Amino acid sequence: MLDSIIKAYNEAVFETDKEAAFDVVNAALASGMRAEDIVFKIVIPAVEEMMSNITRDPDANLAQHFMTAQIASEVTEKMLEKFEHPPEIIGRVVIGTAHGDLHSLGKRIVMGCLKALMVEVIDLGVNVPAARFVDEAVANAAQVIAVSAMMVHTATGENGARGVRQILRERGIEKQFRIVVGGAPYRFDNELYKTVGADGWAPDGVNASRMIVDLIKEVKAS
Repeated sequence: MLDSIIKAYNEAVFETDKEAAFDVVNAALASGMRAEDIVFKIVIPAVEEMMSNITRDPDANLAQHFMTAQIASEVTEKMLEKFEHPPEIIGRVVIGTAHGDLHSLGKRIVMGCLKALMVEVIDLGVNVPAARFVDEAVANAAQVIAVSAMMVHTATGENGARGVRQILRERGIEKQFRIVVGGAPYRFDNELYKTVGADGWAPDGVNASRMIVDLIKEVKAS
């Protein structure tokens, strides 16, 4: 039965049909499947498969990945309400778009994937100054600060990752966090993330999620 449920869910996600995906999930619940199994045996493997697909095909459809991430996020949130015991959150990330920048699509893909992977996401929205990234990371005991920027001047400005790094250094808490960046400027210059003081970058929201999970584990192990 599990194989048929997985197949039906994956087909719905591939077609970016949220209603069909929820129909599959609700039918699985009605048949007696636990919410925990739906998340860990169906939803998360589907997200991981999407990550593998985009690694093999960097030109894959961005809109499809966005919808897949959003479906995974919404299904996971609904299932979490039905868990017998609260799930273990593997870590926390604060995420936002740098001050002066109002773009949010890439950020939303990252958020959808992270939520499905049991990462708590604190979304700061758009137009976020550097100090707020740091303040929220400290307040929420996050491991990773994710700064999105779609324009060169917001990517390299003092309210982007560069400013975040400087504030962390001034407060003596630099080693407690990892900084990741993403957005168009970093795709044009793959070394730009180093220039602005980030620990890593990813060419797309899906791979960014994988990198953030790895960095959360790195911080926790240090």
